[in-house]
Amino acid sequence: MKQYVEIGIGNTWWVRTEVEHPDGTENEVRGIRPFSRVYGIYFRCWMGKTVWILSSNEGLKMMNKNRRAFKLVFGISGIPR
Repeated sequence: MKQYVEIGIGNTWWVRTEVEHPDGTENEVRGIRPFSRVYGIYFRCWMGKTVWILSSNEGLKMMNKNRRAFKLVFGISGIPR
């Protein structure tokens, strides 16, 4: 499982925790849930269908999405407790 804590605009809440399960499903909750291990930090800027991600693990990368959105998010990735 992977866990992401994100703070910023464009998500359901200003501060949220998202958990990705091994079967591909995801769930999100309001607020911050603790990690057992932190993997990295990232900044994500989603404008229109283009997403720019600056990550401590993968550097700078760009992705294209099918839907349009605007998000500015700072996040921490890791493994949930």
